Amino acid sequence: MSNILTAPTKAPDFKLPVTPDQTISLSELKGRPVILAFYPADWSPVCGDQMALYNEILPEFRKHHAELLGISVDGVWCHSAFAQDRKLHFPLLADFEPKGAVAKLYGAYREEGFTERALFVIDADGVIRWSYCSPVGVNPGADGILEALENMEKK
Repeated sequence: MSNILTAPTKAPDFKLPVTPDQTISLSELKGRPVILAFYPADWSPVCGDQMALYNEILPEFRKHHAELLGISVDGVWCHSAFAQDRKLHFPLLADFEPKGAVAKLYGAYREEGFTERALFVIDADGVIRWSYCSPVGVNPGADGILEALENMEKK
């Protein structure tokens, strides 16, 4: 049973490492839509497919000026190898230590020690406008994300 944050909730700010010497915070991206894609683990079959799909449709996200961030409890070195292997063109954030701290803020941490497959679309003001939690073994695709981005532009 998932208890992820729902719309309209102010998205909790966070700062996570992207590389061993670079971090990114949600507040740095204020003023543009942000897609948070929490996923259980690098290298798992469903996660690999999900991140590859998002990489393929990154131009669609960019049409909406949205920034995509992948987040899991894997470390920066694991993310680096995974992103290089899959040729990903968006940042993967390491919610590694304290383990799952950001996932917990969003209600997306599982007691088994990894994150839910949870998606959040956050508007330019930092408010969650759409969220969805998929079963861990199911790729949620991108239709819901794109629909949420389009709906935000209509307002």
